[in-house]
Amino acid sequence: MILKGAEAARYCAKPDPGRAGLLIFGADPMRVALKRQDAIAALVGPEGEAEMRLTRMSGADLRKDASLLLDAIKAVGFFPGPRVVFVEEATDGLADAVAVALKEWKPGDATIVVTAGGLTGKSALKTLFEKHPNAVSIGLYDDPPGREEIEEALRKAGLSAIDREAMADLTTLARALDPGDFRQTVEKIALYKFGDASPLTPADVAAMAPATIEAEVDELIAAVAEARAAAIGPLVRRLEGQGVLPVTICIGALRHFRILHAAATDPQGPGVGIQKARVNFKQKDAMARQAGQWGARKLEAAIAILVETDLTLRSASKAPGMALMERALIRIAMSRR
Repeated sequence: MILKGAEAARYCAKPDPGRAGLLIFGADPMRVALKRQDAIAALVGPEGEAEMRLTRMSGADLRKDASLLLDAIKAVGFFPGPRVVFVEEATDGLADAVAVALKEWKPGDATIVVTAGGLTGKSALKTLFEKHPNAVSIGLYDDPPGREEIEEALRKAGLSAIDREAMADLTTLARALDPGDFRQTVEKIALYKFGDASPLTPADVAAMAPATIEAEVDELIAAVAEARAAAIGPLVRRLEGQGVLPVTICIGALRHFRILHAAATDPQGPGVGIQKARVNFKQKDAMARQAGQWGARKLEAAIAILVETDLTLRSASKAPGMALMERALIRIAMSRR
């Protein structure tokens, strides 16, 4: 059976002990490790490892002796309760050994949990778990976590009272950080709020959030919006060295300038317009000032340049993308003068 997305997250949080096996695979070892930890903890409980109801073996061990897995799932433990045999760093070369164990599995035997790196569509190990009537296959890709996964991480950390804007900031943070970094950030926020019953606010999130590449993209866009043309080149070089794509910068700049335009055309003024927008509280004062300095007409011209650049970046043009992006940003910064 194949599970994806929120359904996969729910299963890892509460796996079915009546199923023989679970395969979790993906190119990001941290994502795989976190979901594997959740699944094993749910199966054996907090004392499972201390009570020796968790048996670990590496893929290399199993390659040396294919009978290890079958022996482990049939072994009788010293303590009562569900058992798990965990095989890490598995490859397609172990498909036969795992297949034998799944075939011989009976109710009461240990659940087989297998982790692997990125597997191809024709992977023998992946196919085995997908087609087995009593096993589950979960592939973890680079999709950002959904709201349900974020809420589950917050619940585990003991955070329940959360401001709506703080939740929006956490969702943005979850997309910007690696899963392990996000979980550590949530735990840090929980410690920060320990003993404080007031709702979590955007200020709390900002105080605990680590610096991210997204923050550096924001720094570049702020330099453009504040007409600091001389700062654009070094910032672009730094982001390029970190592997940031020009289209990522373009999307961020378009969002920023559209928010400024909406604020500049708000009947109640730029300050009120920015307050209505969903932006980080730290940026609101600066963006309100930018919207007033630019004016609607110049902002429309800046947006037109960005839309044209975005279309060029996504076309078959052979021009260097980052150079195109840098030139467009400098043009926009100079146009405010």
